[in-house]
Amino acid sequence: MSSVTPNIQIKPRKKQYQLLLMAAPFLLLVLLFSYVPLFGWSFSLFNYRPGISLLESKFVGFKYFQMFLTDKYDMYRVMKNTVIFALIGYLVSPLPMIFAIMLNEVKHAKYKKAVQTISTMPNFVSWVIVYSLMFTIFSTDGVFNDIMMNLGLISSPTNVLADKDAVYWFQTLLGQWKNLGWSSIIYLAAIAGIDQEMYEAASIDGATRFQSILHITIPSLMPTFIVLLLLSIGNFVNVGFDQYFVFKNNVTAANIEVLDLYVYRIGLMNSDYSYGVAIGIMKSFVSIALLFIANTLSKKVRGTSIV
Repeated sequence: MSSVTPNIQIKPRKKQYQLLLMAAPFLLLVLLFSYVPLFGWSFSLFNYRPGISLLESKFVGFKYFQMFLTDKYDMYRVMKNTVIFALIGYLVSPLPMIFAIMLNEVKHAKYKKAVQTISTMPNFVSWVIVYSLMFTIFSTDGVFNDIMMNLGLISSPTNVLADKDAVYWFQTLLGQWKNLGWSSIIYLAAIAGIDQEMYEAASIDGATRFQSILHITIPSLMPTFIVLLLLSIGNFVNVGFDQYFVFKNNVTAANIEVLDLYVYRIGLMNSDYSYGVAIGIMKSFVSIALLFIANTLSKKVRGTSIV
C-alpha cells in the first residue's frame, strides 16, 4: 500500500505582509544611507576636483591607495595613534560589565536608579559641551589648577588639554566617563535575565555574594561580553571622530590625530576627495577582514560565533 504525500501549499498570512510593509520604510532608509553612498567609492579611482564632472576627471586607478601605503610618515603616525586608542579601549572594555555588576548589587532601589541615571546622562551630552566643561576645569586658569596650587601639590599651572604626553590616558578617561553608564545598560539587562534560582541555591550552599558574582553572574555575562568584543574588533580602526576633533590642537595633533580625523583633514580641509575616499575604503575593508577573522577564531576556540 503506497502512501501519497499531499501537495499542500502554505499561503503567506496577511499578517506577514503587514510586517513586511512596516519594515519597508526602514529598509528604504538603510538602502539610501548605507548602499547608495557606495557609489562615492568610484571617486577613489579618479583625479576628482570639485566643479568637474567625474566623467571628465582623469582615471588614475589605484594611485591613491598606493599613496597612502607608501606615505610612511603619515601612515605610521596615524595608524599608531589609532591602534593605541583601540588597544586601550579593549583593555578597559570590561569596565561597563564590572560597573553593571556593582550597580546590580546595590539593594537600595532609589539610590540605584539615581546612580544609573547620573552615569547614563553624559552619553547624551555633545562632545563640544564636554570640551567646554573640560576647558573650564583643566585649562591654565581652571578649577583643577586652582585646587592643586592651593594644596601646594604643584608650583605652576599646567594645561592638561595642551599636554601631548597626557593625550592617551586623558582621552580614555573622558571616553569612559561619557559612555560607561550607557554601555552598562546591556549588561544590566543580561543580569536581569539570569535565573534567580541559581542565586538562591548558591545562598543555601553557603556562598557569599562575591562567590555568587564570581561563579554565576560573570559566567552568565561572558557570552554577551564576547559578542560585544567581537563586534568592537570589527570597529578596530573606527575609534571615533567627534571626541578627537574637538580636543585637537597644535600641541596634541601628533598624538591625537586618528584615522577618521586624518580622512577629514585630507578629504575636506585639503579638498583631496579622491585620496580621502581611498583611505575610507581601505578602512572599511580592514574592518570587515578583522570582523571575519575574530568571528572565525571565536568559532574555533569557543565553538560559538556571531554569525
